Amino acid sequence: MALLVLRFMFVLVAAGLGVQLIRSPALGAEPANLPWLVFGGLMLLSAAVIGIDMFVRRKQLDTVSAVYVGLLVGLFLTYVLRLALNPILPEKPPFNQWSELVLGMVICYTCISLLLQTKDDFRFIIPYVEFVKEVKGLKPYVLDTSVVIDGRIADVVETKILDNQLIMPRFVIAELQAVADSSDRLRRSRGRRGLDILNRLSNNTEVDFKIYDRELPDFAGQPVDLKLVLLAKYLDGKIVTNDYNLNKVARLHGVGVINLNDLANALKPIVLPGENLEVRIVKFGEEAGQGVGYLDDGTMIVVEGGREHLNKSVKIAVTSVLQTSAGRMIFGRYETAVKV
Repeated sequence: MALLVLRFMFVLVAAGLGVQLIRSPALGAEPANLPWLVFGGLMLLSAAVIGIDMFVRRKQLDTVSAVYVGLLVGLFLTYVLRLALNPILPEKPPFNQWSELVLGMVICYTCISLLLQTKDDFRFIIPYVEFVKEVKGLKPYVLDTSVVIDGRIADVVETKILDNQLIMPRFVIAELQAVADSSDRLRRSRGRRGLDILNRLSNNTEVDFKIYDRELPDFAGQPVDLKLVLLAKYLDGKIVTNDYNLNKVARLHGVGVINLNDLANALKPIVLPGENLEVRIVKFGEEAGQGVGYLDDGTMIVVEGGREHLNKSVKIAVTSVLQTSAGRMIFGRYETAVKV
């Protein structure tokens, strides 16, 4: 919206300058259509400037490093360029005044447009000097497709345990949309669930949720996972994911990763050998005499001697606890049946 307003105001300023130029006696009376030709040329110039600005979507601050100081003082930059172009610009008044006004109009628009479209960048470079954002406070979290489809991130955020800003890249939303439009019914339902989770996060006023639209130059030709790593590194943030491979790639690039599966495992209740638990046997185990049950948090319990008590609640004594990358498993020995 800000860019639309800027472009509209730029066209109005160009039209205003054209009207003033028509009324000015500087053009003379001959030929009769000269003022309107100048006015039309000025409007075409403004349209060309806006068209070039819209066509060149990837704005790189390093390409304008030599004029970054002039972004803060557009009029000063106009004055410097006017001096540099003085040999080829008209010297007679009021031609020199009008040429300086037109030059200032174009430069000021370019400066403001660059600032608006790069406001999320924190690395500004001028020749031999580099200004880098010093990150203070909480670092942003970049969300992955897998963690959005999983859905638990919304529940975790609503507990208010995370105060960090959540970043959702536009290319991840595009990938999620492709999953939601898949011909496979399961993939389609997973994609739609992910979109519902995004709506839930964006509608939560207590969550600092932001969609990142900017395409960095390093993204060209890279897969989505590597784009996530590059973006998190660029923003000095962390990636929130459930993807094991992305976890490894991010760590190779020195980017922090938060794995919701690891977080869930860390929050599961600690069970020590010798403790007693109540569990319902829901299926047979792989070994003879074993039965399998689950706690409310999904932890698998393998019960020795529980095969004969299928679909019944039993009391067991914990014998050992095994922690794996897939989660936690508890092994126990059948004690007694639970009376209903």
